[in-house]
Amino acid sequence: MKHNIQVHPTKNPRLPNVDVNNVPFGKAYSDHMFMAEFKDGAWQDPRIVPFGDLSLSPANLALHYGQSIFEGMKASKDAEGTPLLFRMDAHITRLNNSAKRMDMPEFPAELFYEAIRQLVNIDHGWIPDSPSSLYIRPLMFALDPYIGVRSSTTYQFLIFTGPVSSYYTKPVKLITAQHFIRAAKGGVGAAKTAGNYAATLYPMKLAYEQGYDQIMWMSPDFKYIQECGTMNLFFVIGDTIITPANSNKTILGGITKDCFLTILRDAGHKVEERDLSIDEVVNAYHKGELKDVFGSGTAAVVAAISEITYKDLTMVIPPLETRKTSIFLKEELTAIRAGERPDKFNWIEKLKVKKHVTT
Repeated sequence: MKHNIQVHPTKNPRLPNVDVNNVPFGKAYSDHMFMAEFKDGAWQDPRIVPFGDLSLSPANLALHYGQSIFEGMKASKDAEGTPLLFRMDAHITRLNNSAKRMDMPEFPAELFYEAIRQLVNIDHGWIPDSPSSLYIRPLMFALDPYIGVRSSTTYQFLIFTGPVSSYYTKPVKLITAQHFIRAAKGGVGAAKTAGNYAATLYPMKLAYEQGYDQIMWMSPDFKYIQECGTMNLFFVIGDTIITPANSNKTILGGITKDCFLTILRDAGHKVEERDLSIDEVVNAYHKGELKDVFGSGTAAVVAAISEITYKDLTMVIPPLETRKTSIFLKEELTAIRAGERPDKFNWIEKLKVKKHVTT
């Protein structure tokens, strides 16, 4: 099904003045963005326009009550320069699951696919060389100018992109949460909504002041591991790879996590997705069985954890060069995204670059 997406190209392209292979994460944005509005019960006026600022009412409902969701995904390119889109189906599913939880309208999958295809096509020159990539940020938020606690009746949908390198430039030091929680059963921990991240900012400030990079979030009773603020977590204990299960819907359903589970199982590794207590991790550490700890996420891909502090104990994880599991996963997924490995799981869509039609 073809959607009539109007394209209005920029008259002032910034690409010639940007070295896409040398930009910090989240600091550079491509020349165009996709926009559509939900009004009168339907998504309307899909279009690609120059990237720019928005005009909002001070009474915008999202600003006051947090009805806002987003996604994070990536495009890369192969050795011939062909743009490669990664797991669009999984991202639209997660976006719409977040929308349901936040009482927002779902976005049509086919329009989502076509918007990303056209947007990446027009800005394909912004895709950096592997292992860097083009970050794609879909975003939906309430539009109603209304000071009252209710769901909006109108919404803005956007997609913008930008070249990115590594999110973490060095191994990550974690401190285990002991006073604050990120999510509880029945809450919105599994939704990619703005408030989840806002709730972590003050605890993160305190962690930074103590010399840590991130917080390892725990269940409300502080017994079971949930996730890191920007990543899902994996623990290699003995010959078993364990990642916390999302049984209480308190953890974001990671697409990179799902990729890793698929790759590991396909390669014959022993993998468990289950509740994991901090006591089990501590016991494994004391026995010398904690071989690797790493985070997974669209932005981070694989982030090595160098140490975890729990109360008075600092668990120093073995040296990076000994970590066979995380090294294998990073190399494998990076190679798949760059078209250097067979796409045996059908995660990649090759985008045939064509001249866009303007209106």
